[in-house]
Amino acid sequence: MAVTPVGNPYVESSDRVSDYPGASEALAERIDIVGVNPFANAAARDAAIPSPVQGQMCSLNDDNKGYRYDGSAWVLFSGAGPANFTNAATGTYSSGGISYKWVQFLASGELIVDQAGFADILVVGGGGAGGTDDAGGGGAGGHLLITSAYFAAATHTVTIGAGAAGTSNRVAGCGNASIIGNFAAGAGGGAGGFGFDTGFNGGSGGGGYAAGTGGNGTAGQGNNGGVGATSAGAGGGGASAVGVNASTNNGGAGGAGVSSSLNNVPTTRAGGAGGGGLSNAGAGGAGGGAAGSTSGVPTAAIVNTGGGGGGTGASSGNGGAGGSGIVIVRVVV
Repeated sequence: MAVTPVGNPYVESSDRVSDYPGASEALAERIDIVGVNPFANAAARDAAIPSPVQGQMCSLNDDNKGYRYDGSAWVLFSGAGPANFTNAATGTYSSGGISYKWVQFLASGELIVDQAGFADILVVGGGGAGGTDDAGGGGAGGHLLITSAYFAAATHTVTIGAGAAGTSNRVAGCGNASIIGNFAAGAGGGAGGFGFDTGFNGGSGGGGYAAGTGGNGTAGQGNNGGVGATSAGAGGGGASAVGVNASTNNGGAGGAGVSSSLNNVPTTRAGGAGGGGLSNAGAGGAGGGAAGSTSGVPTAAIVNTGGGGGGTGASSGNGGAGGSGIVIVRVVV
């Protein structure tokens, strides 16, 4: 006779736990304490449920833990609680009656999560470089701030995007993306310069040169670079504002970045850079964006801000280098 599958195929582990935090937390506790369709061990479960369906749940008596089937394997049920990482915390603090710990990555590494759940994250990509010869400023790296990002219990690779190096080439380089797990902040766009008037696309776009337009920013992460003018480059885009357009002989200012405080210290990052100009250069955008220059001396962005590198006014020398990115992860303790 046909065997009726055991378990409840309709109960999910709640991908939208933020909508129902109380109910989800209570359900998780109920699974841990009482269990759904308890089995002696994994072998007994697999014998009783040879063809599980996604969302089906059970508990095992030998480890007293709840599991759900994710469509390909049985995984620990996370409920609605916070994630926990085993990395040494960079710092801790309390705010509004809630205690937090956070870890900061200034260089690539790994986030080790031993308890699946939710975390707040900041991911900033590496900034783009500025150009030479009255060129535009570099665009900021993408700025990605997420509350309640889900992390499975696993070792998650963290990549900190480098800022683009300043170069004497008239094609300014783009930065590099920063990534943690499945979350990525795009690279900042390189600036436009003589013969290559249009800024490059990126997390935020690089500023244009002459009649060139700025590069496009990525929605939710940054903004466009400004439009260039005769003998002047526009500002690179920042996380909260577009780069300022240049006017004849006068470089445009970089777009401002965004302030965040996952580490309990409000800090602005991902500012666009100012463009170079024959007479005047543009200011850097708040958040690590470098100022432009009327000379061939490059102005680099601040490291670990994702700021754009400044454009230079002279035909010789290098454009300014973009700033490297950063990743911060915060969890409730």
